[in-house]
Amino acid sequence: MVSEHGAQVLVASNRGPVSYAVREDGTLDAKRGGGGLVSGLSAIGDEADALWVCSALSDGDREAVRRGGGEPGVRMLDIDAAVHSDAYNGVANSVLWFVHHLLYQTPLEPTFGPEFRRQWAAYRTYNEAFAAALAEEAAQGATVVVQDYHLALVPGMLRALRPDLRIGHFSHTPWAPAEYFRMLPDDIAEELLLGMLGADRLGFLTTRWLQAFQGCCGAVLGSYEVMTYWPKDATPSVGYRTPDGRFHRTLLGVHGLGADADFLRERSQRADVQERLADLREQIGGQPGGEGTRKVIVRVDRTELSKNIVRGLHAYRLLLEEQPQWRGRVVHVAFAYPSRQDLAVYREYTAEVSRVAQEINSAYGTEGWTPVILHVKDDFARSLAAYRLADVALVNPIRDGMNLVAKEVPVVSDEGCVLVLSREAGAYAELGEDALVVNPYDVVGTSAALHAALTMPAEERAERTKRLAAAGTALPPAQWFLEQVEALRG
Repeated sequence: MVSEHGAQVLVASNRGPVSYAVREDGTLDAKRGGGGLVSGLSAIGDEADALWVCSALSDGDREAVRRGGGEPGVRMLDIDAAVHSDAYNGVANSVLWFVHHLLYQTPLEPTFGPEFRRQWAAYRTYNEAFAAALAEEAAQGATVVVQDYHLALVPGMLRALRPDLRIGHFSHTPWAPAEYFRMLPDDIAEELLLGMLGADRLGFLTTRWLQAFQGCCGAVLGSYEVMTYWPKDATPSVGYRTPDGRFHRTLLGVHGLGADADFLRERSQRADVQERLADLREQIGGQPGGEGTRKVIVRVDRTELSKNIVRGLHAYRLLLEEQPQWRGRVVHVAFAYPSRQDLAVYREYTAEVSRVAQEINSAYGTEGWTPVILHVKDDFARSLAAYRLADVALVNPIRDGMNLVAKEVPVVSDEGCVLVLSREAGAYAELGEDALVVNPYDVVGTSAALHAALTMPAEERAERTKRLAAAGTALPPAQWFLEQVEALRG
């Protein structure tokens, strides 16, 4: 049933713009989220007829749903915790994320047995709950933008319930090449693609990921008379024949999410950042003999397997080994914030990051110099302080949909920085010309790039930083989101 006073613009995502915790006195404490996605989607906040549909993720969230309260313009879905766990951890983060980031050790994994089928049923149920809520809340002809791999089936499900809606989906991850994507069972791969093709329009972070999606459609949906379009001066698309004989076309677009320059510049000058800046400078220390200051290599990441933190540490160790003139003259400030610690493989990876950092400090550290300063507690103000100090930013993911850190550091860096960037990051498409580009698996090459970055003349570094900052902020979050809404409405 169409809501009489339904929303005209709806957003669907696993995580919403607000989370709740229950205080000791029983009242609810609401905390607004941050990050590029939240900033972008908040661009619709001034529209009285906009709604954000998300999942209740914590006990506090579920309590907020039970009490019938919550933020205006947000609807949280209290989906069964076991269903959410199977959908989120069992499928989205343990399968789809691994497929799109090429993370499997294929001699041993994946194995798609009965347990995966059970979890896939939960993933389907999870997506059905979102589709039902969106169908219920949307006004006639409303615009719906679905976010990311957690909700890949929603567009097709929602299309069946509400063919009047304008439906979009945006992928924040890379998209796997067809030969890797086809590790999924054939029927699952087909269901996932058809679910996404239920949208009127699909958005991707780069042309590379868009074309990979087209390739998967051509390889997997052979019985649907698939036609992929890549016209020179028009909109790319995927067309296919539906089981009832109709021909459906889904438009495709690229929206390279950028950094929010105004917010970053203002936020990085606040008192808490200044305080962290002083603390970091004290930890970094000065060069022996008091001659100048030490160079700073910065990385800020979650301990996500795809971020390649361990190889980055190995490259830094090789720099100290093969270029001994840097001993005592450079510090690697590495923020590795624990991610997905409910999955064993992530806990093991986080432990390995700490182990390698300690190993480097034990091998090379002196009384007045700690080669690696590792922080694992998430602290946004401290991250901004590190951005400001960066002489070099190391962003070397195995594979990344975009990587906003690569775009943020040049905006905030006080003296300008050199970006050492993996060619497998989506940001490479926009920043590659002014970065030092590396193969993320090549530790020797990454070490050489760090040395080149540390020795780059100040004038060249400053010019590169200006161009990086301009390119990295070309499509700020609010504009990024509104572009997609306008494309759907058009």
